[in-house]
Amino acid sequence: MSEPAARTVPPAARRRRAAPLLPPRDARDGALVFVVATLCFLACLAVVAALGADRAASGWRGELTGSATVVVRPRADETADSAAARAAETLAGVRGVVEADALEREKADALLEPWLGKDDILKDLPVPRLVSVDLDSRSPASAADMDRALKAAGIDATVDDHSLWLKDVLRAAAIARAAAIAVATLIAAAAAAVIVFATRAGLAARGDVVSVLHLAGAEDGFIADLFVVRFARMAALAGLFGAGGAAALAALARLAGGGQGLTPVLPLAWSDLMVLPACPLIAALVAALAARATALRLLGETT
Repeated sequence: MSEPAARTVPPAARRRRAAPLLPPRDARDGALVFVVATLCFLACLAVVAALGADRAASGWRGELTGSATVVVRPRADETADSAAARAAETLAGVRGVVEADALEREKADALLEPWLGKDDILKDLPVPRLVSVDLDSRSPASAADMDRALKAAGIDATVDDHSLWLKDVLRAAAIARAAAIAVATLIAAAAAAVIVFATRAGLAARGDVVSVLHLAGAEDGFIADLFVVRFARMAALAGLFGAGGAAALAALARLAGGGQGLTPVLPLAWSDLMVLPACPLIAALVAALAARATALRLLGETT
């Protein structure tokens, strides 16, 4: 008795794969990717702007803490120039002072021109002389040390260590950082809301598939993971588009701004672009968490 002939599988059958439980594409996917990509684009711009603002504040803080200004008032028996020269010589010997220069009358008048103009009234005013002091960045002299040295030398002067300006700069930097965190958090919440809406719509549109899976014994976690994978991939793609657009715009601003980035107020650096690749990962994580929480809640209500 001859052996039965081996069954041959048609090539088309061998190439056939099991269809996914959820279709790979949906007519609404394009709009969803566009919305999430726009949100990621705005979030990336907010982060880059915050980095630039923090860099500007750090630069201003370094300049303010590394210098001081001394207002010298001459005595009755000396001229303003000689008083400023004595003050500069005295301050140069204070520990923590790198250099002290007495500004000329013309430079002092130039500082008052924005308020008093260029009239001859400046020539009749007893404009005090200024001494510019450069401080050691590692161990700068304090305002109290400089004030004691000036008083010991019999010089009537007021030391301005820019502490008031420094407080304003630090306050502005803190506000900028807080605003960036608030904007990024708000945009992440908006993206999560979009994913929640899309997950609701996806479950409603595929209610028959969900019912069949329940009849086959599938747990809610398995069904929810289908939507998690779908929307996480979609959000990662949208985050890639948004981060790419933000990187292109930031690079254009960096090139257009020259050595100072964009402006002295908002200096940009190439290193700022290094934080943007994290956007697709964060977008995918937010979408996965939102999709899973929404799917489990809705599936729990239907069972």
